[in-house]
Amino acid sequence: MKYILNFFTLCALIILTACSSYNKVPYLQDHEYANSLNEHVILYDAKIMPKDILTITVNTSDPKTSVPFNLIVYKATDLTSDNLGYGQGALQQYLVNNDGTIDFPVLGKLNVLGLTKTECEDMIKSRLGLYIKETPIVTVRMSDFKITVLGEVNKAGQFTISKEKINIFEAIALAGDLTVYGLRDNVKLLREDESGKRHIYTLDLTDATIIYNPLYQLQQNDIIYVTPNKVKAKNTYYNANTSIWFTSISLITSLCSLGLLAWNIFKND
Repeated sequence: MKYILNFFTLCALIILTACSSYNKVPYLQDHEYANSLNEHVILYDAKIMPKDILTITVNTSDPKTSVPFNLIVYKATDLTSDNLGYGQGALQQYLVNNDGTIDFPVLGKLNVLGLTKTECEDMIKSRLGLYIKETPIVTVRMSDFKITVLGEVNKAGQFTISKEKINIFEAIALAGDLTVYGLRDNVKLLREDESGKRHIYTLDLTDATIIYNPLYQLQQNDIIYVTPNKVKAKNTYYNANTSIWFTSISLITSLCSLGLLAWNIFKND
């Protein structure tokens, strides 16, 4: 009777452990509760930060009117063209300085720090009103919107985002999803604010309410680190130490062989 009781107790522990482990795997758990919250979500729009690279174009009905506001970078081969200034070359990109300003042709220094691309476009339009009679079409794009994903993912790396908008799950998908060793409830987000101060946040991808978290939408230059579980950490430690031991043993064996060879030579002499 005692053995039977112990057997059923062991089975119950195995089942409970399996259930507990499973609960750490699926994303967005308890989504019914998250749906019932009816949280108001503000549509995300990326804000301009120091060291961002912007591409800005100004268009008018008369192309010649907008030429002074669209700096063109020419290649060496373009300099010999008879049509220089009428479409060849590439648009000049603008690096946002540490103080949040850019040097824009004719308008001079513009403070764009913390503005969305729409706000930046509107600001430039208003400044251009002193020089252009019609309302120009101004387009602002971020040329270097990148995020980095590291740790327990299948394809770690840095990814360029063309649409200037990405959430945490889309970033994980770009990195090939988490490995079986990744902790879904302990994902680190490293973010730098406008002043250059760095912050580390912890995200739980198993919690469905993460979709209402302000950190759900990523910013340019965010770094995501997926923490390994204890099994992976132990395996890494064991493999590293095993490698050191094998290296040490090989070195000692080689030294002993050299010593024995030298002793034999000395003995024969």
